[in-house]
Amino acid sequence: MLALMPWDKAAQAAADLAGGVENVVVLGIGNLLWADEGFGVRAVQELHRRWRFPKRVTLVDGGTQGYSLLHYVQAADKMIIFDAVDFDLPPGNLKVLRNEHVPRFMGAKKLSLHQTGFQEVLAIAELNGQLPNELVLIGVQPEDFEDYGGSLRPVVRKQIEPALELALANLLRWRCEPEPRGAETVEPLLPTGLDLAAFEMGCSQLGAL
Repeated sequence: MLALMPWDKAAQAAADLAGGVENVVVLGIGNLLWADEGFGVRAVQELHRRWRFPKRVTLVDGGTQGYSLLHYVQAADKMIIFDAVDFDLPPGNLKVLRNEHVPRFMGAKKLSLHQTGFQEVLAIAELNGQLPNELVLIGVQPEDFEDYGGSLRPVVRKQIEPALELALANLLRWRCEPEPRGAETVEPLLPTGLDLAAFEMGCSQLGAL
């Protein structure tokens, strides 16, 4: 099941997750318009483009939605989060945090308002006793998150592949077997204009003016 619907349908989509099996949510958060801040969304977009998952796995472009993501968090038994995070490491470094370390670290190391909102979402879910029983953050150290309209920097972009490998390893551990999509036509997880290739082409055209 893929989160391809407008955000005003998020509550219904999250309700559809509820069932007798463990539900898994893979969430990418960040702001596509601020360079490396878009890493999380680009990672989940690429995961969707390459792989097909069982129905109990939901891929979500969380963007900067903040509190709208509470439904997904509370409906998930297990959750993977892609994001750009300030680890105080050299740009491009990947780091994995698990369970109680995720909300604690995101609360202390905020790059932007989207992280403030999502840290509070995790806190509300915990107060409600509905935090996922496994929580995995796959974060990259950004190089630039102040270039409005810019794309991922090369040192960050090249970490999408290893980030996907980390996510797939966790999904396999949770018995969520992926299937390669091959040459099939894939309905995009994002609106066409925000696809990475289209976005970068638009940036290049603007730069040429």
